[in-house]
Amino acid sequence: MRYILTLFLTLFLTNCVAGMKPEDFKDQKPKLIIEEFLNGNVKAYGVLQNRGGKVTRQFSADLDGKWDGKQLILDEKFNWSDGEVQTRQWKIIKKDEHNYEGTAADVVGTAKGFSYGSAFKLEYVLLVPVKGKEIKITFDDWIFKQSDTIAINRAKMTKFGFRVADLTVVFVKN
Repeated sequence: MRYILTLFLTLFLTNCVAGMKPEDFKDQKPKLIIEEFLNGNVKAYGVLQNRGGKVTRQFSADLDGKWDGKQLILDEKFNWSDGEVQTRQWKIIKKDEHNYEGTAADVVGTAKGFSYGSAFKLEYVLLVPVKGKEIKITFDDWIFKQSDTIAINRAKMTKFGFRVADLTVVFVKN
């Protein structure tokens, strides 16, 4: 029993620290400079999947970004397939070449962003409305630039360290 518990804890802890790091993409091209890519009008299309992989919702979104040299103001309008309309305004500050901080009304605390090569990672906790309540969901959000006009976003959503959903989004820059 002790061996099984040790093996389980080792595998669990390894999964917690293993995986991709933003620095893994430092030499990848095309380079994603998030404040440039999201400056102006961007269209997004996405699917939300439950932990079993079933698509539970789909959306399109209109993003309008304004970069002033220090801060990106990003207005998002989501049109969900079930008729729900959701808006969010991000304020993202570039701290240095690789580090960003962001806030939004439904984000708990401050989001932490990391930019290297073709990838941008954003870590944050979002208040998500579920059955009349707001629950805190942790997002591990990755954006990968594909071309001057296309980027792909994959987000892992967790609660208490357990995956609850995945989000896939394609961004199309106008």
